[in-house]
Amino acid sequence: MTSSHLPEHGPLLGLDLGTRTVGVAVSDRAQELAVAVETIRVPRPTASLPRLEVVARERAAVGLVVGLPLHLDGRAGTRAQSAKRVAGILSRALDLPLTLWDERLSTRAVEQALIRADVSRARRRQGIDAESAVWMLQGFLDSLR
Repeated sequence: MTSSHLPEHGPLLGLDLGTRTVGVAVSDRAQELAVAVETIRVPRPTASLPRLEVVARERAAVGLVVGLPLHLDGRAGTRAQSAKRVAGILSRALDLPLTLWDERLSTRAVEQALIRADVSRARRRQGIDAESAVWMLQGFLDSLR
């Protein structure tokens, strides 16, 4: 599902693009572990660009991994097409190579994990997008091994 080649070393930014939020995660330099950075609240995903520029610079990011919301049967619907378009815009603007990664069920899996950890509904809502970005980016990192 790779759109372009990513460098083998250096931090990768993982993005979970929502309609009103962008969850941001980052990997370590060895590309083994993903951690949450933040959730950016915006009127549309491309409006996150100014903040993403800062995060990419601060984290010395060498590439982007953007979640691709496929249908359960693997088909790409309108959300996936929108994610591809936005990912391309962000990749060009940040001048970072891009990989699209299947994020099916990431938000649901994270929500279930937070419920099992007894995290309140309000706290879950605050951090679920960044944690979904972690889930997605970690899946990508694990696939590299």
